[in-house]
Parts: sequence; structure tokens; C-alpha cells
Amino acid sequence: MSNAAKVVHRSILSSMITLMLIVSGMAQAHEVLPSIMNLSASEGSLNVEIDVNAEALLANVDLSTVEDTDAAENAADYDALRGLAPDEIETRFADYWPIFFDNFSANADGTPIDFAEMDITVHESENESVIRISTLRLTGSYPTDATHFQIGWDSAYGTLIVRQNDVDGEAYTATLNQGATTEPFLIQGGSLQTGWQVFGAYIPIGFDHIVPKGLDHILFVLGLFFLSARIGPLLTQVSLFTLAHTLTLALAALGYVRLPGSIVEPLIAASIVFVALENIFTKGLSRWRPIVVFGFGLLHGLGFASVLAEFGLPDHAFIPALIGFNIGVEVGQLAVIAVMFLCVWQALRIDRGANEANQGFALYAVLLIAAVALSILNPSGLQTLAEGPVWLFTGPLALIFVLCIGSIQLRDQVDAFRRIVAIPASIAIAVIGAYWFIERVFL
Repeated sequence: MSNAAKVVHRSILSSMITLMLIVSGMAQAHEVLPSIMNLSASEGSLNVEIDVNAEALLANVDLSTVEDTDAAENAADYDALRGLAPDEIETRFADYWPIFFDNFSANADGTPIDFAEMDITVHESENESVIRISTLRLTGSYPTDATHFQIGWDSAYGTLIVRQNDVDGEAYTATLNQGATTEPFLIQGGSLQTGWQVFGAYIPIGFDHIVPKGLDHILFVLGLFFLSARIGPLLTQVSLFTLAHTLTLALAALGYVRLPGSIVEPLIAASIVFVALENIFTKGLSRWRPIVVFGFGLLHGLGFASVLAEFGLPDHAFIPALIGFNIGVEVGQLAVIAVMFLCVWQALRIDRGANEANQGFALYAVLLIAAVALSILNPSGLQTLAEGPVWLFTGPLALIFVLCIGSIQLRDQVDAFRRIVAIPASIAIAVIGAYWFIERVFL
């Protein structure tokens, strides 16, 4: 490689690592969490408790379009509210209740429930980098002959997890996104959904945990991809990873395996570092790599289980929900691999001898322009899909396109794709994984 090529190579790699570190940092600080509702009902009285980010509501942050409050247009208002004492937030929320009830609804047999009592408790957090949770408490009445409830939640309030546990019958759990309303669920406990309906409802929950929310799982899957984009090694790794995380996900969901997040999350970050570093120092599938991938898959399954525990599994359709969630996870992982494969396919073909250099230059120039344009324009529709700024995804893709152009330019060199694309991408992945490991253990 010429000196000029080395300089360009180092510059691109540095930019890629810097951008991806920014992305990783944004995913950790002021992260948007789902609101959680617990409700109980008895003899015409409904009691509701909702854990929310009260400051985000008061600042009118649209929680459906961002993963991090720092990315919101009114982030400054949110940060100012975060600096106030809990009693000041409670006072301000007293004036906010009418707006809240415009965005929240509860009915019994189609009749709106009137909440006569409401209050808020703001729980203090250790520091301003941790979201401060507030609990809303509502008490209302419903007709004693009513049979079912429905809960509605505005899209601007983000995700709401609805739980009905204090019942004689089956517990009920639902997840509301994008301004949805729950299906009717029985007051005495239990869902009216069939097993097939529950199965279908949990597939997008699993997919959403990978794309766009599962940045650590995305990087691990990309680490598997960049070892070798050939179908044999990739299929071996993905199959073992899938088998392993399916096993621990099922065992954890059934209550047989349990590890605290303080152990699981740093180990997941370490798994990202390991596969990325092995990509740098080895070529092809080593004898120990399948065993290591299987072991790390067991860890990732425990990570998936922690998310699934947050959403909950309905008692009457436990197995359909578990299978649906796992299928959603698999579809998300395959989507990540498919997108990256399509992004680098032309560079791979040229590296393997296809005489299509001009076609490759033209293709990646168009893709690079499109990625940069989307990063700058940040269209609202894509923001909603990405649940955050578009450049969080298009920025790294733009750098991949630049690396692919470099690979085509240096196509006459041995292993140009691996040296110019796979290794720099793996270095960036390893740096981010190491940063996450340090953050999750020490910060």
C-alpha cells in the first residue's frame, strides 16, 4: 500500500471510529426508556400507576422520534427541567394534568373512565446522566357490570408497557407504540387475544429490539459478518449464535436461568471486542471460533431475556409470545446481515476478480451521495423508523461506502477488501465494544 493510500486509510478509519463512538455514547446517556403502567381493579374502582419521564413530558419531547433526549429539538428545555428539584417538577405537573389526559385514555366497555384522583411522585436519581423516573398515580371508577378495559397512549409519549398483575385470572401484558390502543382485556384478568394474535404481536417487539434499538447486538452480528462474507462461515456462525441465544432466552423466560445485568451487559460488550479482534488477526473460521460464538450467544440470550422480562409474557399464550419474540430477533439479525451484504457486495465481487471497477465506483458514489444527503436532510419519516437521528445509521454506512471505494481503487492488491473494508470496520467495532465494556463496568 502506498504512503498516500495509508494516510487516506488511517484518516477514514479514524473518522469511522470517532463517529461510531459518538453513536455509542448517545445510546447510553439520557436514553429514552419505555413508560410502565401497572393497574388493578376491584368493585368499580381502578387504580393506575405509571412510571414516566416527567421532564420529557413537560418539555414536550416527542419520545417516538428519538432514542436519546439529547437528540430532541427541545433538549435544552428538558435539561433545564432535569436541573429542578423533585418538588418543583411535581408542582409544574399539577398544571400539566389536562394535557396528559388529552394523550392518555382508559375506558371500560367503551365508556371513558373518569379519574377523580391523581398525584405524582418524582424519584431522585444519583446524577443528571441517569433518567429520573416519576410515578403517576390515578384512581377512577367504572361500571361494576363492565367486562373489559382498553388503554390508549399518544405516540409522542413513546412506548408504554401495560401490566395487569393483581387479578384472580391470568395476568395481562401489552406494549403500545405509535399511538396505539390495547385490544380489550378482561377486568378480572386475561387477554382476549388468541395465541396466533399474541404470536404476531411479539414478532415486531423482537425485531425492534435489534433494529433500531439493539446497537450492541447489531455490532456483534456485524462482527460475525466481517470475519468472512462467504456463506459457509457466516451461516455456521449465525446458526450457532441463534441456537445458543434461543436456548438461554427460553430458559431465562421460564425462570431457570438468571444473571444480573451488571454481569451480562459487560460480557456482551466483551463479546463484541473478541469477535472484532479475531477478525483482524485471523482469516477464515478458526477451530475455536464456533465454540466462542456459541458461548457468546448464550450471553446474548440472557440480554434478550432481560428485555422480554420488561415487556412481560402473557400467561395464556406464553409459548406463542416467546416464539414470536425470538423470530422477530432472528429477522432483525438477518436484516442487519442482508443490508451490510448488499452494501459491500459490489466491492466483494471486484475483489474476487469481477471486471466491474467503473460500475463499482459509480454505484458507491451514488450510495455515498444518498447517505450523506439523508444524514443532512434527516427526514422525519426516517427519523420515526430509526427512532432517532437518521445520521446514526447513514453516517456509518457512508463511511463503509468510502472504504468500498478504496477497496476498488486498490483492487490489484492481495485481500484488498479485507484490508481496506473488513479490518477497519472490525477495528471500529472493537473500539466501541471496549468503550461499552469500560462504561458498563467502571462508569
